[in-house]
Amino acid sequence: MASSSRGALPRIVIYHQTIHDPNGRHISILPLISQPGVAVTHIIVAALHINDDPNGLTLNDHAPADPRYINLWAELRIAQASGVKVLGMLGGAAKGSYTRLDQDHSSFEAYYAPVYNVIKERGLDGIDLDIEEAMSLGGVIRLIDRVRSDFGPDFLITLAPVAAALLDVRRNLSGFDYEALEVMRGSQIAWYNTQFYCGWGDASTPIMYEMIVARGWAPEKVVIGLVTTAENGAGFVPWELLRANLTLLNFQFSRFGGVMGWEYFNSLPGGKDKPWEWAQRMTSLLRPGDAAGLGEPFATESTRTAGAETTDMSKTLSLGVQVADPDLGTSADVPVPADFDYFSDFSAGTDD
Repeated sequence: MASSSRGALPRIVIYHQTIHDPNGRHISILPLISQPGVAVTHIIVAALHINDDPNGLTLNDHAPADPRYINLWAELRIAQASGVKVLGMLGGAAKGSYTRLDQDHSSFEAYYAPVYNVIKERGLDGIDLDIEEAMSLGGVIRLIDRVRSDFGPDFLITLAPVAAALLDVRRNLSGFDYEALEVMRGSQIAWYNTQFYCGWGDASTPIMYEMIVARGWAPEKVVIGLVTTAENGAGFVPWELLRANLTLLNFQFSRFGGVMGWEYFNSLPGGKDKPWEWAQRMTSLLRPGDAAGLGEPFATESTRTAGAETTDMSKTLSLGVQVADPDLGTSADVPVPADFDYFSDFSAGTDD
């Protein structure tokens, strides 16, 4: 259902990577705009990968122009016409894309060209930089500057750090310091799709989000990333608990950034039969004005699942705001979680 307030906070963002079922049938995202009480603001199609051949960019395992994606691109156009912004996710757990972009000028130009082309050809509204490999701060700044120069001031640039990286540069998959990046290029970054799962964050309580804001991050720029089912990664939070936490944060921060879900095709509570219900429930909880007639948030199907704001990051950092660590001096450092792999679209080599 199209909404006149799609761009308003809090955002409801959903990633879409598993595009076909095991039998090769297309998984439609049209219910996200046709079902009542759904106000998804952004869809991020995943994942674009830069490969050894500069001209061999792929969407998961196939070229973006492969016929298997005809329905996907057509539906995303419909979503855009309905007021939903569509971004492309670059990178993810399949490493290599950013290593190739983080080289000398000529190599950067060669590997950036197909990214530019797919954005133009598909009319994307933005790009999500999911950097899960070491990249230099200079390298990511060069990429952001180039994208902004090529696509103008209204083009959305987002990043997808793990939540721990916003608190401690050592707990980081990307290599560079996100606080330094925010100080240097925060004006060019729309928001952060922050991963509160897979051992890198905890969405079962509001504490970690509160700590991130207390450190100086503007709440409107921090979107809480969730796995939409335990099948998509560790750290799934049961609905009733999630409901309480998000209600509190939405009340506590008048410019709460919103939520993102990884990923669409099997989202609970509806699962593979009705994956849009995750977005429907989030709409009812966070954007009740866009969910007229849906009823009390999470009031049904709950048994189907287991179990002062800051707006200027650079000023806050310059004041040296510190985050209290209740375990400081009493225990060893929290171990860094082991690498993990996503397997989506039911084909080998496809990763977030």
